[in-house]
Amino acid sequence: MTYKAIYLILSGLIISGTAQAAEELAFCGQRVQGGLIAVQKDNIYKVYQNGKEVAVSEEGDFLLSFDRDAPLQQKITILNNIPEKDYPQDNYTFTLNPVQWDIQKIKGVAQNKVTPSKKDQDEILRENQSVRKALTENNSKTPYWKNGFIEPLKEYRISGKFGGQRIINEIPKSPHRGIDMAAPEGTEIRAAADGVVKLSGGNFFYSGNMVILDHGQSLHTIYAHLKDVNVKEGDEVKQGDVIGIVGKTGRATGPHLHWGASLNNTRFNPKHLLELEKNEYCQKI
Repeated sequence: MTYKAIYLILSGLIISGTAQAAEELAFCGQRVQGGLIAVQKDNIYKVYQNGKEVAVSEEGDFLLSFDRDAPLQQKITILNNIPEKDYPQDNYTFTLNPVQWDIQKIKGVAQNKVTPSKKDQDEILRENQSVRKALTENNSKTPYWKNGFIEPLKEYRISGKFGGQRIINEIPKSPHRGIDMAAPEGTEIRAAADGVVKLSGGNFFYSGNMVILDHGQSLHTIYAHLKDVNVKEGDEVKQGDVIGIVGKTGRATGPHLHWGASLNNTRFNPKHLLELEKNEYCQKI
């Protein structure tokens, strides 16, 4: 079932939140910190989330993400495509559900990966610049994401959750911005959805070899610590295509896949990508 078809079978459940517009919005996903929702409305000119413009497809579909520490109060402003009436706007406000994040202690990481040298800091800068460029520049306008998502590994063990703060070798670090999926080295990694390769390889300080896929409208998925990469920048991939194999490159204590997701360079929990086609997560606001 494609994403578009979901709106034909919405349950019509209205959940809490204040809407100053007469028309309800159909959406799928969970309104939680670290979450993602997909919204559809006809005849849209522009959409703003807390004052920041978000991309809208020609069919009126758009995505809203909420990072780990997103404010619980959210405001959505929609300018309707009626130029002769000065693009009248609808305002929607709603509350996110807070999430209690995990604290994880990791020992045995090479000390130069915890306290980088000057040379390593230069490599970290290269990594940050490369990743930011892939996530923010020349994004595809094709909404590949509407065809849905799958998990990138068929079998795995969760070794690191999104949002949890890691204490590495007793030193507190930034919160985790993806899911760590432990699997044997050499396990095939599949593209979670159709898209275009924006970054391939790199052998970066933290992420090792990685792949970033562009799924349209500034939505990306991130695959890190790969042993080998099977795609190159600019390739078009289909959901389920093998894009690389599990490794332990970069800052890793064992073979695993770091799976991440980003919308407008805001990281959110990638598991919420899997909910966009599930009817139990489709409601109205």
